[in-house]
Amino acid sequence: MRTAIVLLFLLALASVPGSLLPQRPLNPAKVQSYLQTHGAWGRFLDAIGGFDVFGSVWFSAVYLLLFLSLIGCIVPRIRVYARALRSQPLKAPRHLSRLAENGRLDSAMSAEQAAQRAKAMLRPRWRTVTRVEDSGAVTVSAEKGYSREAGNLLFHVSLLVALVLIAAGRLFSYQGSVVVVEGTGFCNPGLYDSFHAGRSVDESKVAKFCIDNLNSFNATYLADGTPSQFRADVTYSEGANGAPKHDLITVNHPLRMLGDRIYLINHGFAPTVTIKRPGKAPWTDTEAFLPQDGFLTSEGVFKLVGPAGESKDIGLQGLFAPTPQDKGNGVITSISPQAKNPVLALFAFTGDTGVNNGVAQSVYTLDTTKMTKVGAKNLAVGQSMSLPDGTTVTFDGYKQWASLQVSHDPTQTFLLIAAVSMVTGLLGSLVVRRRRIWLRISEVVPGPDSGDDAPARSLVEVGGLARNDSGNFTGEFESLLADLRTALDVPAPAQSPARAVGAGIGKD
Repeated sequence: MRTAIVLLFLLALASVPGSLLPQRPLNPAKVQSYLQTHGAWGRFLDAIGGFDVFGSVWFSAVYLLLFLSLIGCIVPRIRVYARALRSQPLKAPRHLSRLAENGRLDSAMSAEQAAQRAKAMLRPRWRTVTRVEDSGAVTVSAEKGYSREAGNLLFHVSLLVALVLIAAGRLFSYQGSVVVVEGTGFCNPGLYDSFHAGRSVDESKVAKFCIDNLNSFNATYLADGTPSQFRADVTYSEGANGAPKHDLITVNHPLRMLGDRIYLINHGFAPTVTIKRPGKAPWTDTEAFLPQDGFLTSEGVFKLVGPAGESKDIGLQGLFAPTPQDKGNGVITSISPQAKNPVLALFAFTGDTGVNNGVAQSVYTLDTTKMTKVGAKNLAVGQSMSLPDGTTVTFDGYKQWASLQVSHDPTQTFLLIAAVSMVTGLLGSLVVRRRRIWLRISEVVPGPDSGDDAPARSLVEVGGLARNDSGNFTGEFESLLADLRTALDVPAPAQSPARAVGAGIGKD
């Protein structure tokens, strides 16, 4: 058990980086931004699995050791508990008066009758057994609180089941994320910005649906700029030829269909530019820019590929500020995530972007090693920038984008049941109290002057023992003695003289 507790602590400790660092399965864009910002430190964290903590080797090792430790802890305890359920309550100690809680009652019943009355009073909540000692005294042994250990075992078994379900979920679940600009959509299965599937996922059985269109994305803010609500208005369809449907996706309220869940993860802006080259048709493009801070100061690129082999590509590095502030020398930043007179700062390059080289590139970065800078300007909506060859670049406006995550986990319902069982078992183990009491009932032999018709009487010795939470047992024991007096028709004890005098003085 000590080993399991240590491993559980290590598992919680190992989960901390997963909460502090962006995780590649959830938000690869933020991971890429972190790597670009932190350089060597970011590459070191990536090498040790800091951006995929829950899939790393070291986290899996702690997880497996905890799993084995719990099995080694639970199995012996279940055996012990099963034997305890079959066994009878312990025999009464020889000297009940030596127990911390004890009392004596004088009953006008025979020993057998008093034992039956006491058992009837205890039986609804206590396990009882009656024994006859060699001396002829009748004892009643009673115990309660067996469900405390049952709750403890339920908690640990549920925890073990939850660990199995989490492991199984990684085998049979998949998760994909995609950036969707207003006016566009995607289908599942399809092309994702990132996609992770368990080894046992059958791609032929993946749910087929489409987010046909991100109709609009709306973000509302309080007066101080604090976000209050994010809403993605989508049109979707289920299956290959499903009828279009409409829904709103908000934070913590995903769209659910065909066993999958579509979450709203992130959002940002996607500027639109038009490039007009002399003698050629205009080229318009909208690209998602990645936020760099809480005010959605965002960076991104545009790539216009020219004829292969001529090195006449045009590349634009951009910085989008929703609510701009000039920091001097033309450097801008945003002071609010709300779009109020936004500005797009552009740096124009010509040359070879490397797109035609056949090597995959990120759509969020521009390789300028084979390019020449030919212009730079801060543009408001509708403004243009001219390049030396007569090309003009116009900032047409912007749209918003939403990062949607598709998640499928067939173990989710069972994991919820396991979690509820864990809480139920934990509450049972904390609330239920283990208690033991014993009664020794002895016949009182009538004196020689009592006559043959003297009624039967018995002396009832009562002792109690708390298996846990002993601080509250004194009051419980007094209440139990009062119930036994009622069951055995024993008169309530007379008030002591000291108490009577004190009461009288108080009244005077």
